[in-house]
Amino acid sequence: MFTITQIKEAHSKVKSGADFPKYIQDLIQLGVQGYDTFVNDGHVEYFGDDNFRAVATETYDNIAIAPSANKERFIEFLVMHQDGQTDYLTFCQHAAQCGIARWSVNIIEMTCTYFDQMNSPILIENIPE
Repeated sequence: MFTITQIKEAHSKVKSGADFPKYIQDLIQLGVQGYDTFVNDGHVEYFGDDNFRAVATETYDNIAIAPSANKERFIEFLVMHQDGQTDYLTFCQHAAQCGIARWSVNIIEMTCTYFDQMNSPILIENIPE
């Protein structure tokens, strides 16, 4: 099974959202099937075969999540991030401003779903391979 150390090594290559597809390919090689990122503090829960789970607890200072989602503005920030215009922490701050509480990456389905605080899906995007 994979370790948080291996995941950190793969993540260290990510400088912006433009690097995300390669990161996903690295995770596939490690056996990661998906993960949930929690915007309020940055912890990430990874999962793999046979209900294997690993949690990355190194986080950043708490970020307040806006009480309601602004999907249109979030998409603007997401496009900027995917274009390499923002770093990871800035993207997390933008997500919080737009009411995004977490995102869930499903590597099997190659999707990333963004959720609000009520756990309602706000945006589902396909991950480029």
